[in-house]
Amino acid sequence: MPVPFTTALPALLLLPAFAGPGTVVSADFDPATAFVPPVATSHAPDVVPYGSHIRVTEARDAGGTTVVVELTGVAPATELAAHVHTGRCAADPAASGPHYQDTADPVQPSTDPAYANDRNEVRLALRTDAQGDAAARTRVGWRFRPGGARSLVLHTVHAEGARTAGTRVACVNVDF
Repeated sequence: MPVPFTTALPALLLLPAFAGPGTVVSADFDPATAFVPPVATSHAPDVVPYGSHIRVTEARDAGGTTVVVELTGVAPATELAAHVHTGRCAADPAASGPHYQDTADPVQPSTDPAYANDRNEVRLALRTDAQGDAAARTRVGWRFRPGGARSLVLHTVHAEGARTAGTRVACVNVDF
C-alpha cells in the first residue's frame, strides 16, 4: 500500500535538517505464516491488522541517530511502545530477541535501570488517532553497531507508561 504524500510529509519534517545516510523501510503487515516471509509481521491482528502499514526511517549524523516511526490503519485510540530489537522477526514473537542497547546489559532480559533507559535504548511512544494512524520520533546520541539492531517491535503498553514494553504485537525487519 503506497504511503500518501500527506502521510509521508510529517516524517520529513521530523528528521534533522542535515540527516546523513540511514535506512527507510516501508511495509504492510502480514501474517507470520505468509508463504513469502513478510518484512512486517502482525502477531495481534486485532491491534495491528493485516494490511496496516508501517514506515521506519533512521537518519544518522555526527551527533547520533534519529528514528521515526509512522503507522497507518492500526487499531484506533491505541497506545503502543516501539523499541529496536537485536533479532529478526519470525512467527515466534520472541525471535526478535531483546531490546538493542548501546551498552548491552550483561544480564538478559535487561531490567537494570542503568541499562534499560531512554539514553541506552531506542524507545518510542505511539498513540493512534481515530483512523488508527500515529507517528513518533526519538533521537539518541549514538549509532547502532553494524549487524546489532535488526528489527523494530511494537508492544502493548504496561500501566507504568508508553515507554514500557508489554506484549509483542508486531515486528518489522529493519537493518539499522
